[in-house]
Amino acid sequence: MEAYQQAQSGDKEQVGESKAIPGSMRLLVATWRMSHQFRSLRAQSQTTYAHLLDKFVELHGDKSVRTAQPKHIRAILEAMSNTPAQANALRNVLRQLFQYAFENDWRPDNPVRDIKKLKYKKSPIPTWSEEDIEKFEQCWPIGTRARLALTLLLYTGQRRSDVIRMGVANVKDGAISVAQIKTDVRLLIPLHPDLHAVIRLLPENTAAFLMTQQGRAFASGNAFYNWFKECAVKAGIPSTLGPHGLRKAAARRMAEAGCTPHQIASITGHQTLAEVERYTKAVQQRLVAEQAVSMLGKPEKRLKAKKPV
Repeated sequence: MEAYQQAQSGDKEQVGESKAIPGSMRLLVATWRMSHQFRSLRAQSQTTYAHLLDKFVELHGDKSVRTAQPKHIRAILEAMSNTPAQANALRNVLRQLFQYAFENDWRPDNPVRDIKKLKYKKSPIPTWSEEDIEKFEQCWPIGTRARLALTLLLYTGQRRSDVIRMGVANVKDGAISVAQIKTDVRLLIPLHPDLHAVIRLLPENTAAFLMTQQGRAFASGNAFYNWFKECAVKAGIPSTLGPHGLRKAAARRMAEAGCTPHQIASITGHQTLAEVERYTKAVQQRLVAEQAVSMLGKPEKRLKAKKPV
């Protein structure tokens, strides 16, 4: 907020001045959220955008849409530099918001169009090792909700937002159907024997495989995340490991088994091979290195094979 006000110093009509409802950020946000464009977004995107916009309106709702300049937007994002991923997510939403404003004559341009993302070093989400998985399984035997959660994550390779929606209705002819929330990709994943052994113990009339202790479906992926992390910590698993690390472990296992990127993507639903390779880069490097070493052979054999000049 302070950074935003400082960036405006010297303006004849300051963006920070309180405005009447017409032309305000608050009204623009409300109008966009009621538009066909916004309502056409995926449900998860709408929820994420709404959360970011609510925070934005809380701080800047009474400011003028028309007088906002790129330097003001940069100041808002710079003030969030401690959480650069959140800042970049807000930038993406504001870019779309102001594009809507431009296209609907709220202002003559889009001040966010040329604003670059904040640069930062992304820490990769750690992958569960076989030792981690075994440790978790020893703590949570078959029949517990925690073991069911781990098995679903590990043998479907899906995101937590998709796993919590799986139920008996998704299983047919030895496979589980998935409609990914994030990508809209539809998958049919054959049931692994270990997964089948766990879900066949569940009641046939259960709406969702994973339920809370109160017998209700998890309200959100975040609610499931928090519960699952508690289960992992109780099992002595490092606090850095979470549900997404099991999605990566599923991809790792398939790569170690010799699956191609196309085969892995048929399970994980990744839309580009580059995404799959990012998940399995370490495995592929090791496998190729092992092949290289085996092809190299022993030094004495190479010397014997060398013809004299």
